[in-house]
Amino acid sequence: MKILDGRELATYIKNRQSTEVTTLRINYKKIPKLAIVQIKDDPVINTYVRLKQQYGSDIGIEVDSYHPKQIDAIATIQKLNKDQSVDGIIVQLPIEDTLQTDEILNSVLATKDVDALAEKTEFEPATPTAILWLLAGYNIDLNGKTILIIGKGKLVGQPLAKMIESSGQNVVVADRKTKDLSKLTMGSDIIITATGSPSILNSKMIKTGSVVIDAGVATDKGKNIGDLDQDVYLRNDLIVTPTRGGIGPLTVCSLFANVIQSAQNTVNNKFTVDKL
Repeated sequence: MKILDGRELATYIKNRQSTEVTTLRINYKKIPKLAIVQIKDDPVINTYVRLKQQYGSDIGIEVDSYHPKQIDAIATIQKLNKDQSVDGIIVQLPIEDTLQTDEILNSVLATKDVDALAEKTEFEPATPTAILWLLAGYNIDLNGKTILIIGKGKLVGQPLAKMIESSGQNVVVADRKTKDLSKLTMGSDIIITATGSPSILNSKMIKTGSVVIDAGVATDKGKNIGDLDQDVYLRNDLIVTPTRGGIGPLTVCSLFANVIQSAQNTVNNKFTVDKL
């Protein structure tokens, strides 16, 4: 079995990003800043926020967290939208009342929506970008391949399908309404699963030589688990992401790439205005 280890690629990207931030700080006196709006207090969510804060600290980006009640979330975001020192804003999901998710996400200014979850965002979404980085990093050619995405979620499945299709590739998307998932998976060269349903994909459903990327996240007894059944990892004829360190590290890299891009946009706009 060949493992698609995102950690190795993430280390390279992280070093490059550190250099980019140093350039912004020294040459342009610009300190990139990310604001995290966390509405729900949850141990798993708290862990994700700490990881982002640590990553930001490692590469020189300031990461501030805000913990408003949901009723005050939009007002908090609007203040951050107006704060010129803030380059990126993310709403850490899920929130308490999920019915308001879209409304809150769409209140983030498009030029600061580094999670790319607002309708008019100016950025590419982090996890789909991370998946494409991983495939490219391991020289997985998509041309002429049968590509299957399991899951039509707004965070991964939907945007990833659009990104792959925009590159001229054909992609099939399956969801819970799909009647014969095994037939689709057995006919696919590349399978990307992002459902948050543990063991939805097992060894008997995958043909020899397939590339399998697990981007699903579920919680079981306080631990994060993916979509793949453990029997998949007993195979030696597949190319697959590991149980830990596959897409996750690259997703964080992708998020901060958007923050850096936003900071660079601010610098470029400032210099353009100064020249007028």
